[in-house]
Amino acid sequence: MERILIVEDEELINNLIKMNLTLVGYTCVQSYDGASAVKAAEEEKPDLILLDEMIPFESGFELLGKNAFGDIPVIFITGLSGDEDEMKGLRSGAEDYITKPFNFTEVLARINAVFRNRALFDQIAVRETRLNLAEELNRDLKENICAFVGSIDELDKAIEMISKNAADSGENLSQESLTNLVKPVSEKIHTIRKHIAVLDARIEKTINEWNNLKKDEIGLPILESQIRKFLQQE
Repeated sequence: MERILIVEDEELINNLIKMNLTLVGYTCVQSYDGASAVKAAEEEKPDLILLDEMIPFESGFELLGKNAFGDIPVIFITGLSGDEDEMKGLRSGAEDYITKPFNFTEVLARINAVFRNRALFDQIAVRETRLNLAEELNRDLKENICAFVGSIDELDKAIEMISKNAADSGENLSQESLTNLVKPVSEKIHTIRKHIAVLDARIEKTINEWNNLKKDEIGLPILESQIRKFLQQE
């Protein structure tokens, strides 16, 4: 189960949140001020931080402003209730915003929503990685095919030179014998060229389809930005 860091200077509220989250299976770490919160985040590696905005030493706003928690998702919990404060919290990088007083059902629902969103982003990131690897593989195949075709071209030239040199040297080798000698090699080269042409066409088609898909694709940074913008408008 996910690990959650609770940063709340009011001990009663901190313990209450921990008790309820523990009952539903989450592992909880507690902190009561900004300095200990940063240390706990570094040592415990939580999957989510519930962060009170007004805590000793450094406020939640200040901690997020200097990116103290890296890419760990944060939900603000605060006694401030104004829309401006909520927007400030979201703009500072928080995933969501819960206003005191709150009920635990709301807290749990918002925590689960953040984890669902993170799972979605992780899936998209994995998908983008796979797409990039497949795209790189297509490029490598294309380059290797071009190099292979170049080698076959050189082999064709070598066969032509053998035929010409044999004819020019006046050796007792009839044209028919020479033709029979190089014909199997030439036929095999022709067959290989046909297979390469088919494979090259398929790779070219895949690359074109890939490029068309990428034109309409929403990348992970854009998608995350749009979701954040949507949350800010709620």
